[in-house]
Amino acid sequence: MKNEGVQPKFEFGLYTLGDLSIDIQTGHKISPAQRLHEIVEAAKLADEAGIDVFGVGEHHRLDFALSSPPVVLAAIAQATKRIRLTSATTVLSTADPVRVFEDFATLDLLSNGRAEIISGRGAFLESFPLFGYALDDYHALFQENLTLLQELNRHSKLTWKGAFRSDLHDAEIAPRPIQSELPIWIGVGGTPASAALAGTYGTGMALAILGGDPSKLQHLVKTYRQAGKNAGHDPQHLQVGITSHGYIAKTTEQAFNEFYPYYANYTSHFNGNRLESSTLTRDAFEQLAGPDTALAVGSPERIAEKILTQHKMFGHTRYMLQMDIGGVPFSRIAAAIELLATEVAPIVHRELRK
Repeated sequence: MKNEGVQPKFEFGLYTLGDLSIDIQTGHKISPAQRLHEIVEAAKLADEAGIDVFGVGEHHRLDFALSSPPVVLAAIAQATKRIRLTSATTVLSTADPVRVFEDFATLDLLSNGRAEIISGRGAFLESFPLFGYALDDYHALFQENLTLLQELNRHSKLTWKGAFRSDLHDAEIAPRPIQSELPIWIGVGGTPASAALAGTYGTGMALAILGGDPSKLQHLVKTYRQAGKNAGHDPQHLQVGITSHGYIAKTTEQAFNEFYPYYANYTSHFNGNRLESSTLTRDAFEQLAGPDTALAVGSPERIAEKILTQHKMFGHTRYMLQMDIGGVPFSRIAAAIELLATEVAPIVHRELRK
């Protein structure tokens, strides 16, 4: 529980979707086993360095290694001591909320109270046919499942009737987590309706700003907070997290040089664009990572400045960075994690204390 009148600590986090990009050095796809081992190692490094949160996403495609966040997070729980563990995101539209809650309650027990859930609709749609759901029910499924998940979080026995799953009659919901309730966030991409939903339900809002001018998304945070206020939620509990792509090196030039080939590799593959003539150019990349954009590539000072500028816009209390995209070598990710913890975070904390 947060103390009344006390500003929450600003948290730093890392997240990964576990993409299986083609290695630009060898031309071979990174294996799922290697990717998963490196994700666990990255979480260990983040934990040891003092990073606050580590998240893993959910996809159901052969070019991603992560389809079961709670399984991977349980492995990470055994390799770490203090870092909080979250999905990023759980595709709640096509998941049974009872199973989601029980999985993350189990994770909470295994991690001694460190589990969280970021729920969302997902950027891809492959889970709908895979699990037998209709795209026509896209919005209704998410809202019903979110409502049920919150009820499961609050009650150890539950009676429930909805439109999309079997009824519950005084059902026992086990196990119960160590935390009195699992923290639940809603991942928001860019729609006011999603921001308003997060506010209405009183969850945290994890706002993805992967590129472009972040100031253009200020209206989403305002929508979120107004919806939360209208629903009667304590404004102090309406927490905003920002999630971004990026990479950190000692200098901005070094960061650009090291990250550009992998970012271009990632955008080419995951935009479904395999034409050499359409590959992201270096000039275009440098514009995307310019000083006033959300793409967080640069020196620790440059990254800290971007975070602080965004804090003036959003008043967020958490910043999560995805750096391991496009096949960036693990050694470089490890160095970037160290810089985030030892150089970026101290600058931001010092400036926010002022």
